[in-house]
Amino acid sequence: MASVVNDACVKCKSCADVCPVDAFHEGETMLVIDPDTCIECGVCISECPQEAITTEDEADEKWIKFNAENAKNWPNANE
Repeated sequence: MASVVNDACVKCKSCADVCPVDAFHEGETMLVIDPDTCIECGVCISECPQEAITTEDEADEKWIKFNAENAKNWPNANE
């Protein structure tokens, strides 16, 4: 199960810096995680000071879809 970002994420990016596979994509005010790239390591969950990242099992379905859809269109956060 991939990690999922919710609306508590606001322009922080500390999680993107620790992601070993660059799964984060950046929108205007928040990040999302590409579920196809995420390796489920969980490092980002413990790194997030806003507690905006959860596992897919704990996430609301709307955030799972939001992450998957926007990861396709937003640029990679580490580029």
